[in-house]
Amino acid sequence: QVQLAESGGGLVQAGGSLRLSCVLSGDTFRRYAMAWLRQTPGKERELVAANSQRHGSIVYADAVKGRFTISRDSAKSTVNLQMNDPKAEETAVYYCAASSTIILSQLRCRTGYGYWGQGTQVTVSS
Repeated sequence: QVQLAESGGGLVQAGGSLRLSCVLSGDTFRRYAMAWLRQTPGKERELVAANSQRHGSIVYADAVKGRFTISRDSAKSTVNLQMNDPKAEETAVYYCAASSTIILSQLRCRTGYGYWGQGTQVTVSS
């Protein structure tokens, strides 16, 4: 079955940079739209960025545009999230998610993704 394994979380200073990675195993990577979402206590999980090779589409939350970059490495079945100039309020658990059946209009919706990683904590110090 499909499994997602995240890495790269940790402590970063505001204004610094951090790179998260997520490896998909158990199926063909190119079939899957991949996304990063984040969640803080008491709040719903929200989309940070999504990348669908099948749809030829990349989307970002407005709050991260110009600072975060999502990318795919097909040779390694990996999706990366490069976080530049993170802000303290972006401290959260970051989750990798995947779906092989998601439609284009659902890319921004957490409910469109059926596979999830365990989450990795990102703490941005001010």
